[in-house]
Amino acid sequence: MQKNIASNKDAHGPMNSAPAWRTFIVATVALVLLSVPGLAAGQKVCKPETIPAGFASATAPVNGTNLHYVAGGKGPALILIHGFPENWSAYADIMPRLAKRFRVVAVDLRGIGGSKPMPNGYDAATMAEDVHQLAKTLGLERPYVVGHDVGGGVAYALARLHPQDVRGVMILDVPIPGVDPWDEIKVNPGLWHFGFHAAPGLAEQLLAGREAIYLDYFLRSSVADPKSISDEDVERYACAYSRPGRMAAAMGMYRVFEEDERFGEEQRGPLDVPIALVGGAAPDKGFGPLLPAVEKGLEAAGGRSVAVETIDGSGHYVVDEKPGEVAALIERYASVKP
Repeated sequence: MQKNIASNKDAHGPMNSAPAWRTFIVATVALVLLSVPGLAAGQKVCKPETIPAGFASATAPVNGTNLHYVAGGKGPALILIHGFPENWSAYADIMPRLAKRFRVVAVDLRGIGGSKPMPNGYDAATMAEDVHQLAKTLGLERPYVVGHDVGGGVAYALARLHPQDVRGVMILDVPIPGVDPWDEIKVNPGLWHFGFHAAPGLAEQLLAGREAIYLDYFLRSSVADPKSISDEDVERYACAYSRPGRMAAAMGMYRVFEEDERFGEEQRGPLDVPIALVGGAAPDKGFGPLLPAVEKGLEAAGGRSVAVETIDGSGHYVVDEKPGEVAALIERYASVKP
């Protein structure tokens, strides 16, 4: 869900101006991408993903699809969910550390990386059901769930749909569709890609063979220090999205934001699942400055235990930028029994 928002003041653009600037941006991005040579479909050769020592890669049939996951460690269950444009490997560097205290399962969302692309089901509630059924299949008892970006929306949906089956959620640097102050956030020009990604059938065609070009810009423009994203990171993520159907699956997550909004608006009432909101504090790069407003929105929706943490020197991609700080927060919150 990449972003570039500094404050609530920036987010107060008039609602009726959104279609104009989004249409202009979609057209501009399309023209630029058409001018950049791409590779022929199927031409990209990717290296096999490196699985951390002590972990194993597998797939499981759940909720009408197949999810890829990487699991290892012993202890209370911990599920890690990536955002766009990443996959399970966003957590690879911290998984061995977490595995010393937890049973760690990092998931590829439906249609991404090693998970099977589907024609539909990319709304947060359906993907939350994917994760819920995976947890049941693997025998994970009341996991703590961490989600970044769109994965944060999935973690929140899971807490709403199956509160008795999770012991807490951590939402990394993202607001929740349908929960205040979403209406203000979604019209900010810093979220230019919402319109581009949502245009039916467009982005996946323009980006075919150009995944690394796009993701390099997308990732590095939303971190406090562009050097925190390596060329190897970009190549690894590009490979996760260059396989047939993967970029279309990712765009499908943006094309159902109206469904996610309705879900957020309708899911009201007491929620006892502890929620930790974590965001990057870097100005114009992370959602950290907006998290107090998101906290109030969640409390107004019924959240009874909401905490806010910000990470200095980090933008939107907190796991890539500050892995040690994120790991420490996960250890602290995931170890607390509600």
